[in-house]
Amino acid sequence: MSKPDVLQVGTYPEWDQGPLEQSFTMHRYFEATDKPGFLAKVGGSVRAIATRGDLGADADLIAALPKLEMIAVFGVGYDAVDLSAAQARAIAVSNTPDVLTKDVADLAVAMWLANQRRMVAAEAWVRGGDWLKSGFALTRRAHGKRAGILGLGRIGREIGRRLAGFDMQISYSSRVEKPTSGWRYVADPVALARDCDVLFVALAATPETRHIVDAAVLAALGPEGMLVNISRAANVDEAALLSALESGALGSAALDVFDNEPALNPRFLALQNVLLQPHVGSGTRETRVAMGKLMRDNLVAHFAGQPLLTPVV
Repeated sequence: MSKPDVLQVGTYPEWDQGPLEQSFTMHRYFEATDKPGFLAKVGGSVRAIATRGDLGADADLIAALPKLEMIAVFGVGYDAVDLSAAQARAIAVSNTPDVLTKDVADLAVAMWLANQRRMVAAEAWVRGGDWLKSGFALTRRAHGKRAGILGLGRIGREIGRRLAGFDMQISYSSRVEKPTSGWRYVADPVALARDCDVLFVALAATPETRHIVDAAVLAALGPEGMLVNISRAANVDEAALLSALESGALGSAALDVFDNEPALNPRFLALQNVLLQPHVGSGTRETRVAMGKLMRDNLVAHFAGQPLLTPVV
């Protein structure tokens, strides 16, 4: 029996590639130099797309695959998939939530701690020999501060659980108030920012959340405040963020996501009040293995006529 044809949009680790090749006929779109020609050749047989959260599948790609039934996303974010185009043709979409939640929350808290205590600069101080000349500058306390969480989904809740161990006052903003253990609900992001020392952005990226962290939110967070973004770059107005960091209107930021990554704006590199990470929120071996398996399991379930394990639409 022939294997289902799957269009592969990007690279995967070998521990995923091998099993994918065993179960499906994989068409390596990412290797094609003439992509329109490649689609003209194989597009008529493709029944599924295997993609990544950063690559997605746009309307043109979906339109080029007349037999497309499913799009499987490696990653929790699916904002790069044209959901309207998929829904118009009843194309199923899956992602890989839950398996990465705790790792992303771990990194968010680690970024906050590292930035609050200036750990990267302190290590450079030791390695550069400056400790021989003088002690390192005093930093600011982490425990007991006021934390705001913008978006209380799976990842936002896990961030809050970790912050509770630091005896922090925790407030959050989301579309609706949610049951929590004494966390304060603040509907307005500006009001949330005004009442916290560090603001964690943990929202899914949608057209409605684009640039929800704007100049007003950053101004409310203020010159002593910190922004931590482990969600999507589109949730933050990057131009406003750079201006606030450069002028001192915002105290600092810790960022795992950027517009146009990995070619981030070089203005970030000149700043001393920002911690930069290369989009590694889910970047542990354990989680990436689990993400790959969940993506494959969704594909297998679809072609077996079974419900998707983690459907988006």
